[in-house]
Amino acid sequence: MTNGADTLNSIETVREYIAAFNQSEFAVLLGMHIIDAHDGYAKVEMDCTGKCNPNSVAHGGAIFSLADQAFGIAANCTGIARVAISVHIQYLAPATGPLVAIGNRVSDNGSCDTYRVLVYDGTRVVATFDGVAFRITPGTNPS
Repeated sequence: MTNGADTLNSIETVREYIAAFNQSEFAVLLGMHIIDAHDGYAKVEMDCTGKCNPNSVAHGGAIFSLADQAFGIAANCTGIARVAISVHIQYLAPATGPLVAIGNRVSDNGSCDTYRVLVYDGTRVVATFDGVAFRITPGTNPS
């Protein structure tokens, strides 16, 4: 059980991580915005305008970046440092509209967590992304 101060610190930590992710150079460059996030969950949006390939559909790299952003914030928004050690994306359909990526933690074994991110164009799933994040101890070098 947590006291009121712990809850406030937790809320402040989440707000700080959301702000940091929203203000990161790459997120700003691609116009990504976190709609919601909490431990093991994130919802991130991005418009496809200016991010299309020669076929006039969202570039796969833009879709990947959106999914990776949702993975990153879902894994890190509580202040426990995690780094990606493996990711995989599967593109299911072309996308042209505003995109939303929803990431959820699906397993946690204490040192590695697995996340599933679904990327939507409206109600249609256009990509699935699976990522594994390794929990690092502060002061250690993960490389």
